[in-house]
Amino acid sequence: MIAAALRTSLVTLLLTGIAYPLAVTAAGQLVFRDKANGSLIRDDRGEVVGSELIGQRFSSPAYFWPRPSAVDWDAAGSGGSNLGPTSRKLRERVAAELGRLQAGEAPTELLTASASGLDPHLSPEAALWQVPRVASARGVAAERVRTLVEALIEGRDLGFLGEPRVNVLLLNLALDRQFGHAFASGR
Repeated sequence: MIAAALRTSLVTLLLTGIAYPLAVTAAGQLVFRDKANGSLIRDDRGEVVGSELIGQRFSSPAYFWPRPSAVDWDAAGSGGSNLGPTSRKLRERVAAELGRLQAGEAPTELLTASASGLDPHLSPEAALWQVPRVASARGVAAERVRTLVEALIEGRDLGFLGEPRVNVLLLNLALDRQFGHAFASGR
């Protein structure tokens, strides 16, 4: 009886602990290689600069800024702030973001963190709201920057899931390709 239980446990361990994970990993590498490896984004020199799935900080006025992050864009500590609408700390954070954006009124998503703290996307409206600042910092016409943003708007998945969005890292890399690198501090 004990021998049968041990054999069953060993077979289960081999199937679910070794064979299945290896098969799923192999299938992922064959069918979805880019996604299985983290959807990494490379710059023009081929160096990895980030992931399409994880937001990162940009603070130079010559770049589009992402949503604030409750976890400072640290994927190891993903999570939201859990601050509610009556929270004094949330009001202080929003006021600080308004000051950073130097605006009396800004899109809400530029003032509040996403649930994960790692959202790499903005709505087209939030990206377009930043066009005047980015164009001014780069010394280019706002219409040229606006056209670039509009060209990088991703539609709804399968035509009906989610909302239109713009990946901030891809947008900033496109800015550098089209208008040259901005050498201001705080990429």
